[in-house]
Order: sequence, then structure tokens, then C-alpha cells
Amino acid sequence: MAKNILVCDDAAFMRMMIKDILTKNGYNIVAEAENGVKAVEKFNETKPDLVLMDITMPEMDGIQALKKIKEIDPSSCVIMCSAMGQQAMVIEAIQSGAKDFIVKPFQAERVLEAVKKVVG
Repeated sequence: MAKNILVCDDAAFMRMMIKDILTKNGYNIVAEAENGVKAVEKFNETKPDLVLMDITMPEMDGIQALKKIKEIDPSSCVIMCSAMGQQAMVIEAIQSGAKDFIVKPFQAERVLEAVKKVVG
């Protein structure tokens, strides 16, 4: 059974890249969001197995969205992505409940390794 994934990034090309990597490897993209507000809405609508979430986004950043998603469903699985390899953000994301962290520009192998580790 393919795992359902919500891809959240403000850059359309990043969403496309992630979607491409995941669909080629048997994952199902149930929705996309371009900011944290939409991510929380789409999470509620689709109840995905996993959320891949960018940190730096307009309207609501990824860490705020992560916290909201965790309030809705404490058992939700979220992997954060960010170009900024800032320790503080990584630590905050993990403390807020993120299962893993991928640094951009990412390698397909790293994305798949993180996804497999979290949802199989």
C-alpha cells in the first residue's frame, strides 16, 4: 500500500522535484501546499501518512505549521526541509515533533532514506 504524502514548499519547482522523486519510488502525493496555512488545511483534508515541510514560507512558517499539525494529530509524521542549515532551526523543528530534517539542495537518496525511515 503506497504511503500518502503532503508536500509543502513555497517554491513550485521544489514541490515538483520532491513529487518526482517520491512518485517514481511508489509514494502517493495526496496534496501540495505553498505555505504553512495551506499545509494545515490540506493536512486536515487529506490526513496523509507523512508531511514534507519547508521551514521558510510566507503566511505561516514550517515550524508554526508543524506545531499546529501536531496539535491536530500528535502521532502525525513530519519531515522538515530547509536550505538553511541553522542548528537552532533544526533543534526547534525536532523539539516540536519533526521526525527528521533534510537540508536543501537535497539528494534523491537522502529524501528517500528519510521517508523510508519515517513511514517505511
